[in-house]
Amino acid sequence: CLSLAGERPDSDSGKSSSEETDPETPNHHHCSHCGKSFRWLGSLKMHERIHTGEKPYHCSHCGKNFTQLGALVGHERTHTGEKPYHCSHCGKSFRWLWVLKKHERIHTGEKPYHCSHCGNSFRWLVSLKTHERIHTGEKPFQCSQCEKSFRWSGSLKKHERKHTGEKPFQHTNTQEEKTYNCSHCGKTFSQSEDLKSHERIERLCSDLCF
Repeated sequence: CLSLAGERPDSDSGKSSSEETDPETPNHHHCSHCGKSFRWLGSLKMHERIHTGEKPYHCSHCGKNFTQLGALVGHERTHTGEKPYHCSHCGKSFRWLWVLKKHERIHTGEKPYHCSHCGNSFRWLVSLKTHERIHTGEKPFQCSQCEKSFRWSGSLKKHERKHTGEKPFQHTNTQEEKTYNCSHCGKTFSQSEDLKSHERIERLCSDLCF
């Protein structure tokens, strides 16, 4: 067994199940580096590796090192091809449980992430974060040529073609190309029907998370 004494790693996510503490239970173990508190000593030991850089778990296939056992177990599945988590709705298989849980929202329609500005709901956190830029005005994608900023990477890429002269789509007419942007993730479409189809299933955001 690779587990260290006192350590209770989650074999799927790499996170210790002991980190989800009872709010009424005091945290007795404190990190000497940053002061963060933990209920379990094993959780503290795992956390301290962030500061010390210790990586005691080694992949037998490629030699890569990891700070947590769960991270190693998940990594080794990339070598073995093992996908032990299966969707009960469509049968699709996944390497990690958390990815399966996110995938299942496509079938159940669950949207657990809510915008605090307008109340709109989303299946994935990344979708919420990109949507919130509409309200906050955040534009994290900056053009290296003219320093103009954009909310979404797709908008930046489209803009950069003006500098590079790139024309990925050739048209027989000279009418200016129309674009349609997804309000959830910013992906750009040349046809409105393509955008509508994309927004119905939010496949792009699913792929980003998976």
